[in-house]
Parts: sequence; structure tokens; C-alpha cells
Amino acid sequence: MTFTLKPLFILSLLFFSCNTGNLEVLAGIDNSLEEVSAIATIENSSLYWVIEDAGNTNNLYALNSKGNIAKIITITNAKNKDWEDLATDNEGNIYVGDFGNNNHKRKKFTIYKVSNIENTKKEAEAEIINFTLPENTKSEDFESFFLWNNYFYVFSKNQKHTNVFKIENKTGTQIAELVTTYKFKEKNNKITSADISEDGKTIVLLNHEKVWQLSNFDNEYFFGGEINSLSFKHDSQKEGVSFLNNKTIIITDETNKHDGNIYSYTLD
Repeated sequence: MTFTLKPLFILSLLFFSCNTGNLEVLAGIDNSLEEVSAIATIENSSLYWVIEDAGNTNNLYALNSKGNIAKIITITNAKNKDWEDLATDNEGNIYVGDFGNNNHKRKKFTIYKVSNIENTKKEAEAEIINFTLPENTKSEDFESFFLWNNYFYVFSKNQKHTNVFKIENKTGTQIAELVTTYKFKEKNNKITSADISEDGKTIVLLNHEKVWQLSNFDNEYFFGGEINSLSFKHDSQKEGVSFLNNKTIIITDETNKHDGNIYSYTLD
């Protein structure tokens, strides 16, 4: 059977491609997921794991290479107060950062750990890690974190700066430790997601229109090395970033007109 592509359809494809700037579209995200707030991958798996943010279900969704839902895992002992980011480890576990705080009134924040997610069928009971901020610290809004050397590093979402806190990867409640504060030199600086490469040498911090690439840092002094701002030449509500390999990242944005995709981007 032979198919003929209509000129208007071809034109729309070209227009869509041009509008993604430096990003390559890997797949469109399933239409039922309009507010994807994070993306993560598990080693030796082809699935993309995503979540939605405040007001949505307490589900983890596995997407296939076409962006369709292949699996849904419900965390039975969790509530989606404001799920904002995902992290993974080398043992096949996934972590959900429930720490969104738009009104800056939240006092306790939660990270849910789901073990062996790839072999989980429909439901999971998570281990719970709670944290509070140091005494006399103003409540912060967080949308990004990653796991490194058994500590979570959480970045606050502010316009002119970010505060970086660390929390140990262990169940129970603990007080986060302030690691550093970094002041940005440009506009549009709110961080919406973060990740660190498998080799631990590169960090990416996501924004709606760019990504900061941090490298050549010493230990946890992430802003003490090279900081490069890399423009996507594409502005949308990008909420999720994850390393696919040490040089390639994948990104998600929320649904708005032609958005709601999984993109790939090669770092410098």
C-alpha cells in the first residue's frame, strides 16, 4: 500500500521541527498526561519514568519510546501534595521529590523511595524520607534534586539565586543542611529540574529556555567550577531533565499547543 503525504501535512511537520530550536523531539507524551513535572530512566531499561505535579494522582508512569503509557505504579502510602522531580540510583530504585511549595508555607518536605521499580507490577509501598529546613530559614519552593554519594541535593526555585540543601538518603525525618547559595548573573533563573551524570562530573539545572551545565567542580562545591548557560532557542514549560548518558540529556515539557514532548539535547 502506498501513502501520499499531503503538502499541508508536510509543511506542518517542517514548521513543528523548526520550532524546537536546538532540541530533538524523541516522542510526544501520552495526551492524558498534561502536567508532567519530571523524567528519569533506570539503568538497562528503555522506559521513561514520569510523574505529574500538584493536584494529580500518586502514580508513577512508565512511557515507551513512543511516549505512550506502558505501565502505571500507584504508591499506596503517598499523596501527591506537589511532586516535582525524580531521581534514581544504580540499584534500580526511584525517588519522588514531593517538595513543591508555591505559597512558601510548607514546613515539612518528603522524598518517597520506591524499590526495584522495573519489577513492580501495579502498586508499591514507599520508604519515606522527610526533611525540614534549618532553624530560622524561610520556607523555600523546590522543584529539583538529584542523588549523589548517598545524599540528595535539593535546589530552591528563585528568580535571582538558588539555595542548595543536602539530605541524607535514609528513612525518617532530618534537618536539611545548607550547602551553598549561588547568585545568577542573567535573567530567567528559576530551576525546574536537575540531574547529575553517571560519572559524577557534570550537573545540569533546567530552566524553561535553557540549561546550566556545571563541570570541573570540587566535591559538593558545584558552582565553584565551570558554569555554562546553554540556550535551547525554544521556550516552553520545561519541568523534567535526566541524563541519558554522560553527554546527552532528555527533557520534558508540559502540554501547551505543540508542547508535551520528550526531547534530547547534546551538551557541549
